[in-house]
Amino acid sequence: MRKNFGKKTWMVPLPVLILGTYDENGVPNAMNAAWGGIYDYEKVIVSLSEHKTTDNLRLKKAFTIAFATKKTVVASDYVGVVSGKKVHDKVAKAGLHAVKAEHVDAPIFEEYPLVLECEVESFEEGILIGKIINVSVDDTILTNDQIDYDKAEFIAFDATSNKYMLVKGEVADAFKIGMTIH
Repeated sequence: MRKNFGKKTWMVPLPVLILGTYDENGVPNAMNAAWGGIYDYEKVIVSLSEHKTTDNLRLKKAFTIAFATKKTVVASDYVGVVSGKKVHDKVAKAGLHAVKAEHVDAPIFEEYPLVLECEVESFEEGILIGKIINVSVDDTILTNDQIDYDKAEFIAFDATSNKYMLVKGEVADAFKIGMTIH
């Protein structure tokens, strides 16, 4: 038996994305954004309302997307519930350490092991589309040059319970397991 819940914003899992930008003074800002994902080949999409981050995106035309982990859950939640317009240097307060990305004018936060360096392709009506310029991965989460989810301990946002959930464990080989059906 199935149960209907009506219109809900339930998509499981939702990656916990940390957008990194610089302001007009070069001060790094971080924002938690769960409403995003891959848009097209080499592109990302994120739905955003007005924030310090959106001001910075319009100014710098560049950003990073870091993937939150179990180790970064406190800082990741903090940068999502506290406004950069109200708290001066919330990045430092969250305990994050910013370094300039190599390929775009945006910060990489050292605590996050997987970061996409992006340029703004468009930002209209709250929809950010970015072009991925580079993917930066800390070697501590790599096994044979592949991301090891067990090492990374990425988290996802569960909109059904307002909880952060661990994304972990291999299930099957994509584009292969389905071919076992004859």
